[in-house]
Amino acid sequence: MLLGFLEPDTFIDATLTDSGRGTFLVSGSPITDRETLGKMTMETYETAIEVPKAERTFYGAAASGQSVA
Repeated sequence: MLLGFLEPDTFIDATLTDSGRGTFLVSGSPITDRETLGKMTMETYETAIEVPKAERTFYGAAASGQSVA
């Protein structure tokens, strides 16, 4: 669902690691700001990370040397 919040021509600038259980682990900086955390609904044992957004520039696909038939 996180990817659904991305704006056009942007991407998640974070490492996604396959857990092997059909899910991904996302790396990011822990959120420590009390005001921000206060706006979230989480269990006491949970925490949140900040996932940066980066812009993407597409320069075209590299030529593969193969013809398309």
